[in-house]
Amino acid sequence: MRIDLSGKTALVTGSTAGIGRATIEGLAGAGARVIVNGRTQAAVDGAVAEIRAAFPGVTVDGVAADVSSAAGCDAMVAAVRDVDILVNNVATFSATPFLDLADDEWNRYWETNVMSGVRLSRAYMRGMLERNWGRIVFISSESAQRVPKEMVHYGTTKMAQIALARGLAEAAAGTGVTVNSVLPGPTTSRAVGGFLNAVAKKQGVTPEEIGAGFLKSNKPTSLLHRFATPEEVANMIVYVCSPQASATTGAAMLVEGGVVGTTL
Repeated sequence: MRIDLSGKTALVTGSTAGIGRATIEGLAGAGARVIVNGRTQAAVDGAVAEIRAAFPGVTVDGVAADVSSAAGCDAMVAAVRDVDILVNNVATFSATPFLDLADDEWNRYWETNVMSGVRLSRAYMRGMLERNWGRIVFISSESAQRVPKEMVHYGTTKMAQIALARGLAEAAAGTGVTVNSVLPGPTTSRAVGGFLNAVAKKQGVTPEEIGAGFLKSNKPTSLLHRFATPEEVANMIVYVCSPQASATTGAAMLVEGGVVGTTL
């Protein structure tokens, strides 16, 4: 299968590193014009330069905007008026006991993980419908289906993304616009990789050993027995964005190495 996204413009939020960065590179490799997004100009400029070098001939632009706020989403839309592919990837997470999480933190998670996708989908979906072609993808998590007791807030927002994606898919029924969610499991993103490296250094073992211990203790149902790479998750996302995925909409697709433990 050869995925060709030539002539399409793709925006991936939170794409200077991790799953977002791997997704941008996958879309660029398929020939799409890509828009890199991050909170700081330095991070965006660095990612844009590296992607341009890796994919000569592909148009790579960047917008520094914190899309966890309404103002940041407005700035993004002002800079990029139309996109054919929107990947709502930006997110925040932490392990915090439910009883210790105040309202302002709940609001921060909701604004970042849910409202960023609400606002950008609302801004870009109309143009997709007018052109009768578009892809919207929400990067949710297996934590939506197996909510960790120490991350109730995170799992709640990730389930909301699945509901949002399904509802938007229903709103786009009968058109060439598809809306889906992708649910990664434990993945070696920059944040997770940094955590594993720090703990490994402190304990005098390898990051792989720390990762294996985490999976055994926290994700014992994993069939992969290792963390996925951002590129492995991005492969699913790029496919969902492709013309070949035209019959896939309203779906929640797992890329979690069997952690969820269900065939449905």
